[in-house]
Amino acid sequence: MRLLSLLKVILGVLALSATTLMAQDDDDLLKLLGEEEEPQIEYVKASFKTNRVINAHSLENTAGGVLDVKISHRFGYLNSGWENFFGIDNATVRLGADYGITDWLGVGFGRNSFEKLYDGYIKAKILRQSTGKRKMPVTLAYVAAMAVKTTEWSNPERENYFTSRLFYTHQLIIGRRFSEAFSLQLMPTLVHRNLVATLAEKNDVFVMGIAGRQKITKRIAFNAEYFYIFPNQVAADVRNSLSLGLDIETGGHVFQLHFTNSNAMNEKGFITETAGKWLDGDVHFGFNISRVFTLAQKKTKR
Repeated sequence: MRLLSLLKVILGVLALSATTLMAQDDDDLLKLLGEEEEPQIEYVKASFKTNRVINAHSLENTAGGVLDVKISHRFGYLNSGWENFFGIDNATVRLGADYGITDWLGVGFGRNSFEKLYDGYIKAKILRQSTGKRKMPVTLAYVAAMAVKTTEWSNPERENYFTSRLFYTHQLIIGRRFSEAFSLQLMPTLVHRNLVATLAEKNDVFVMGIAGRQKITKRIAFNAEYFYIFPNQVAADVRNSLSLGLDIETGGHVFQLHFTNSNAMNEKGFITETAGKWLDGDVHFGFNISRVFTLAQKKTKR
């Protein structure tokens, strides 16, 4: 009996050892096959509801394979009175389309009724805020934009050059989503104008922008943006651009309703040519409507 009990104990130990060895072999096999689970990179998304704060670019890009069609209006000054329906009778319009080549690289094109101006841009995320395997505290994006003015020359009798119609913008966006509700970004910007009105104005204008979003509900957020022009670069009557507004998300659409002292909807216009004074009521009501269309499906990894 004692010998039988001893044999049972020995067999039990051998069975347990075999099970452990088989489990270790399976783990080693999974490692060899590359199926062992590794920490993933989790990119932070939805810092802003669209790729625009109000006038300015946000740190978000249009997703890869997605087309974002935008219709933007800026009406006249609110203080223009009842006879102009507080600016509603006067409006400037921009029609634009943004396309995500990848999740980190996008392009866009637009046509503005103001100065019959065409604009285009390319936007790349150099760094992306992330957690998990790779921890990155901020997003860093670069925007290069170009615009061409197509209105008739003010003095067609003199020798005019096509290059005088061109304007360029270079901008860095450094931003972070601090929480599910709050995001903030800085925007050091250079606007180059090939032709300026007076010798007192600079061709190169350096500004610092700041913008933020505070989420109010799941579908509504408050946005604000401000651009400070460093001294002695533009005409004396040019003001810093300040815009405040609400984003309202409704399925595939995002409605952006806002008030701004800027009439133009391109960097050359709202950064270097804003004339309105908020305290005098020189404020435009405006909106952006954004509608996205998925043109290319993302390939899923197997």
